[in-house]
Amino acid sequence: MDKRRLGRSDLMVSPLCLGGNVFGWTADEATSFRLLDAYVDAGLNFIDTADVYSTWAPGNKGGESEAIIGKWMKARGNRDQVIIATKVGSEMAPDRKGLSKSYIRSAVEDSLRRLQTDVIDLYQSHRDDPDTPQQETLEAYAELIREGKVRAIGSSNFTAARMKEALALSAEHGLPRYESLQPKYNLYDRSEYEAELEPLCRKEEIGVIPYYGLASGFLTGKYRSEADFGKSVRGGRMAAYLNDRGKRILSALDDVAARKDATPAQIALAWLMARPGLTAPIASATSVEQLHDIVKATRLSLHSDDVAQLDAASA
Repeated sequence: MDKRRLGRSDLMVSPLCLGGNVFGWTADEATSFRLLDAYVDAGLNFIDTADVYSTWAPGNKGGESEAIIGKWMKARGNRDQVIIATKVGSEMAPDRKGLSKSYIRSAVEDSLRRLQTDVIDLYQSHRDDPDTPQQETLEAYAELIREGKVRAIGSSNFTAARMKEALALSAEHGLPRYESLQPKYNLYDRSEYEAELEPLCRKEEIGVIPYYGLASGFLTGKYRSEADFGKSVRGGRMAAYLNDRGKRILSALDDVAARKDATPAQIALAWLMARPGLTAPIASATSVEQLHDIVKATRLSLHSDDVAQLDAASA
């Protein structure tokens, strides 16, 4: 499968990134192993996780997803065949959060240990930390790159203004720059990214790897009425999407999917992959059947008329 360069880094990634947020949460270890096996067997190589996955699940304390990925890589002996992205900064505990140099130095060692690896391919600031100077954060990352513990750095949930500030500091002080941005972006949630972040990322050649590529599952077409909200743990979020605009988007997805002999989820992901400047949408699955479905999106080519219909429906 053709790979895409992530930003200006030397990381070459598949056009669909596997989200690890479900590992140790709605996918137990055995299921997670099957999902990871099926993903790499399909010729893809890009896996995204975070240290904080999944603190929100009862009985979890964070690090569960990283630990499962680490066990899987050790069992399969395939560390050099995959690109591993993880994140730092979200709250693991009241005294374990943020982007200070001291915390990053501590957190990276925990992530490396759980992942059972010597190097993290893409280490991402999970969310902005207004209490820490950005130069301090970038200096911490520079040390990790010099030490061979990190290959490239990325950002997540940053505003365009803060991204511009970080890029200016990197250029001024000879520090590593954020090579990727992970925004919330999908066929429904468009305005926040497209207004300011998209032009900045395209101008600066920053790789874009959006999360919620399927809008928490809404764009799969599984949730068509309030009666469908009980179909998964994410069903409670669907009320925000199931409105007139959401229904127009589902209708357009149905139309294009019928023409392409595809599913709405495949079309929604293919729309993202076709977006100029976008490197790889992130999508997760809780069954091998779901995984096979979304992987097929990488083999879809949308006609300009298809993209225009989806754009109009989601405007």
